[in-house]
Amino acid sequence: MDINHRVILSGLSIGALGASGLAAPAGAAGIDLTVTIPQLKVAEYHRPYVAIWIESKDSAAAKTVAIWYEAKNKDNGGQTWLRDVRQWWRKSGRTLKLPADGISGATRAPGAQKISFMAGRAPMGNLAPGNYELVVEAAREVGGREALRLPFAWPPKAAQTVRAAGKTELGAITAVIKP
Repeated sequence: MDINHRVILSGLSIGALGASGLAAPAGAAGIDLTVTIPQLKVAEYHRPYVAIWIESKDSAAAKTVAIWYEAKNKDNGGQTWLRDVRQWWRKSGRTLKLPADGISGATRAPGAQKISFMAGRAPMGNLAPGNYELVVEAAREVGGREALRLPFAWPPKAAQTVRAAGKTELGAITAVIKP
């Protein structure tokens, strides 16, 4: 199975992102992201580790904006399994000091999970004009891996809603982009 599903969206724009974990104030540039973790009917279910990052279109640089894993696992044991979120691990995970303030969080239960980022705020800071991809990758113990890539251009010209859908470890992903 191919774990990479590309969503081709001409003219897609996502704001310069900064994490807050809360909904952005009305009128603030940025993105409200909803990641759906599907309820799987399997004998042994474990919540997935999920990494969310932005990388340049040429894949030269990556910036982690969120990582959901077992941060409170005994002796930081949850960090051991982060390398299973393979694409993220290779791009920026192995160099990230964890837990990272404002980025690290616990694994999430099945259902719609919401996170917001605002232009000019940590962890993103200011995003230079150009073409990027928002990447959401999930890996689950005794399960599979899946990554979705959403191409976008910065700066945004108008508000947009962008959707993608996973096939196994990720469900619907919706990004509401605000200029």
